[in-house]
Amino acid sequence: MLLKIFNSRYHYENYMSIDFLKDAQNLKNIYRQGWIEKLKISSPESVGDHTYFMAIMGMIFSSKTNLNTEKILKMILIHDLAESKIGDITPEKLPFDEKRDLENSAFFKICQNLSKDTQLEFLELWKEFQENITLESKFVHQIDKLEMAFQAKIYEKSIANKDNIEIFLETARNSITNQKLKEILSEIEEMN
Repeated sequence: MLLKIFNSRYHYENYMSIDFLKDAQNLKNIYRQGWIEKLKISSPESVGDHTYFMAIMGMIFSSKTNLNTEKILKMILIHDLAESKIGDITPEKLPFDEKRDLENSAFFKICQNLSKDTQLEFLELWKEFQENITLESKFVHQIDKLEMAFQAKIYEKSIANKDNIEIFLETARNSITNQKLKEILSEIEEMN
């Protein structure tokens, strides 16, 4: 019965299209380029892997704050969605404004496959994440760097030039201001 409801014309037309799901699913096929370019890892985590682990971290760590956990989780789940169309472009590859315009265009195109109210919600979350002014958006940006640091420590065990890991850890140190997240980062840095 539930499958019948999900597949009904009403659900399809009023919530989303299969195209949106295909875009979201494609994040599992997009490799994180920083690991390839800086650590020479041939099969690194995907953007989908990164997003999943960020969601786990966001769910756990935001529950101990006065922040809006639901908003944080939604923001995490959409923060790299544009990469399903344009790939993972590292900051060195394009000027900031050019990269942001490319991401905005891709994100808007993806959202066209959603109902109007869901489009509005996602576009507001996207804008909030990009502006990085609210407590929730700042928290998501810091979780993004915390996940990166954790993954760097995981990769440290399997790469020859361990000095390259420091680039990622230093970025995390410079980005994380939340005291609890700083403590977790310290624990991550001590991982063997």
